[in-house]
Amino acid sequence: MPGMNKMSYKGKSMKLGGGGRFAKLVSKVQAQGYSKESAKAVAAAVGRAKYGKKKFQAMAAKGKKA
Repeated sequence: MPGMNKMSYKGKSMKLGGGGRFAKLVSKVQAQGYSKESAKAVAAAVGRAKYGKKKFQAMAAKGKKA
């Protein structure tokens, strides 16, 4: 697609807080047989464990807008 950044996943930025990393992890977990809702829950748990609740929520809000 023209104008699409090479560093993106399904239209989301791969930069921290851009939503692309989350979307990629959700797809990876779904490929292992989880439902979309379960995959999102697993990805959110991983993100909260890595970044902490406050920072993860800020990134989630930013990624949702992108």
